[in-house]
Amino acid sequence: MMSDELNLLKPRTKDFALRISRPYCVLPKSTEAQVLGRQILKSGTSVGAHYREGMRARSDAEFISKPEGGLQELEETGYWLELLGESNIVEAEKLSYLCRETDELMAMLTASVKTVKYRR
Repeated sequence: MMSDELNLLKPRTKDFALRISRPYCVLPKSTEAQVLGRQILKSGTSVGAHYREGMRARSDAEFISKPEGGLQELEETGYWLELLGESNIVEAEKLSYLCRETDELMAMLTASVKTVKYRR
Protein backbone atom coordinates (compact mmCIF):
# COMPACT_ATOMS: atom_id res chain seq x y z
CA MET A 1 0.00 0.00 0.00
CA MET A 2 1.31 3.43 -0.87
CA SER A 3 2.39 5.85 1.82
CA ASP A 4 -0.26 8.42 0.81
CA GLU A 5 -2.99 5.82 1.30
CA LEU A 6 -1.59 4.85 4.69
CA ASN A 7 -1.48 8.50 5.73
CA LEU A 8 -5.11 8.89 4.64
CA LEU A 9 -6.35 5.97 6.75
CA LYS A 10 -5.11 7.34 10.07
CA PRO A 11 -7.23 10.52 10.09
CA ARG A 12 -10.08 8.83 8.26
CA THR A 13 -10.47 6.06 10.85
CA LYS A 14 -10.25 8.66 13.62
CA ASP A 15 -12.93 10.80 11.94
CA PHE A 16 -15.06 7.66 11.57
CA ALA A 17 -14.81 7.01 15.31
CA LEU A 18 -15.85 10.56 16.10
CA ARG A 19 -18.77 10.44 13.66
CA ILE A 20 -19.88 7.07 15.06
CA SER A 21 -19.88 8.42 18.61
CA ARG A 22 -22.01 11.52 17.94
CA PRO A 23 -25.34 9.80 17.20
CA TYR A 24 -25.08 7.77 20.41
CA CYS A 25 -25.54 10.94 22.47
CA VAL A 26 -28.90 11.71 20.88
CA LEU A 27 -30.40 8.23 20.68
CA PRO A 28 -33.68 7.61 22.50
CA LYS A 29 -33.26 6.23 26.01
CA SER A 30 -35.14 3.03 25.17
CA THR A 31 -33.31 -0.19 25.93
CA GLU A 32 -33.28 -1.24 22.28
CA ALA A 33 -31.78 2.08 21.12
CA GLN A 34 -29.16 2.13 23.86
CA VAL A 35 -28.05 -1.48 23.26
CA LEU A 36 -27.68 -0.93 19.51
CA GLY A 37 -25.97 2.40 20.14
CA ARG A 38 -23.41 0.88 22.51
CA GLN A 39 -22.66 -1.90 20.03
CA ILE A 40 -22.05 0.63 17.25
CA LEU A 41 -19.96 2.76 19.58
CA LYS A 42 -17.74 -0.17 20.57
CA SER A 43 -17.21 -1.65 17.12
CA GLY A 44 -16.99 1.64 15.23
CA THR A 45 -14.46 3.26 17.51
CA SER A 46 -12.15 0.24 17.56
CA VAL A 47 -11.42 0.34 13.81
CA GLY A 48 -8.85 3.11 14.13
CA ALA A 49 -7.21 1.38 17.07
CA HIS A 50 -6.78 -1.81 15.03
CA TYR A 51 -5.34 0.22 12.16
CA ARG A 52 -2.85 2.02 14.40
CA GLU A 53 -1.79 -1.23 16.03
CA GLY A 54 -1.17 -2.65 12.57
CA MET A 55 1.06 0.27 11.66
CA ARG A 56 3.35 -0.70 14.56
CA ALA A 57 3.44 -4.37 13.58
CA ARG A 58 6.76 -6.19 13.78
CA SER A 59 5.99 -8.57 10.93
CA ASP A 60 3.75 -8.94 7.91
CA ALA A 61 1.72 -11.59 9.74
CA GLU A 62 1.14 -9.25 12.66
CA PHE A 63 0.30 -6.41 10.28
CA ILE A 64 -2.28 -8.55 8.46
CA SER A 65 -3.88 -9.61 11.73
CA LYS A 66 -4.62 -6.08 12.93
CA PRO A 67 -6.41 -4.67 9.87
CA GLU A 68 -8.32 -7.95 9.58
CA GLY A 69 -9.54 -7.30 13.12
CA GLY A 70 -10.56 -3.83 11.97
CA LEU A 71 -12.44 -5.39 9.06
CA GLN A 72 -14.38 -7.59 11.46
CA GLU A 73 -15.27 -4.52 13.51
CA LEU A 74 -16.39 -2.66 10.37
CA GLU A 75 -18.59 -5.58 9.35
CA GLU A 76 -20.13 -5.57 12.80
CA THR A 77 -20.61 -1.79 12.70
CA GLY A 78 -22.42 -2.11 9.38
CA TYR A 79 -24.74 -4.72 10.88
CA TRP A 80 -25.62 -2.57 13.90
CA LEU A 81 -26.18 0.46 11.65
CA GLU A 82 -28.58 -1.60 9.53
CA LEU A 83 -30.51 -2.66 12.62
CA LEU A 84 -30.66 0.90 13.92
CA GLY A 85 -32.10 2.10 10.62
CA GLU A 86 -34.40 -0.84 9.91
CA SER A 87 -35.88 -0.69 13.40
CA ASN A 88 -36.79 2.96 12.69
CA ILE A 89 -34.94 4.14 15.78
CA VAL A 90 -33.03 6.47 13.47
CA GLU A 91 -34.06 7.41 9.94
CA ALA A 92 -31.99 5.27 7.58
CA GLU A 93 -31.14 8.36 5.51
CA LYS A 94 -29.42 9.92 8.53
CA LEU A 95 -27.16 6.86 8.72
CA SER A 96 -26.31 6.75 5.00
CA TYR A 97 -22.99 8.60 5.38
CA LEU A 98 -21.83 6.22 8.11
CA CYS A 99 -22.90 3.20 6.07
CA ARG A 100 -21.05 4.50 3.01
CA GLU A 101 -17.94 5.28 5.05
CA THR A 102 -18.08 1.80 6.59
CA ASP A 103 -18.04 0.29 3.09
CA GLU A 104 -15.23 2.56 1.89
CA LEU A 105 -13.03 1.84 4.91
CA MET A 106 -13.65 -1.88 4.39
CA ALA A 107 -12.46 -1.57 0.79
CA MET A 108 -9.35 0.36 1.82
CA LEU A 109 -8.38 -2.04 4.61
CA THR A 110 -9.07 -5.04 2.37
CA ALA A 111 -6.77 -3.61 -0.29
CA SER A 112 -4.08 -3.02 2.31
CA VAL A 113 -4.25 -6.60 3.59
CA LYS A 114 -4.28 -8.03 0.04
CA THR A 115 -1.20 -5.98 -0.88
CA VAL A 116 0.78 -7.35 2.05
CA LYS A 117 -0.43 -10.92 1.46
CA TYR A 118 0.55 -10.68 -2.21
CA ARG A 119 3.96 -9.31 -1.25
CA ARG A 120 4.58 -12.31 1.02
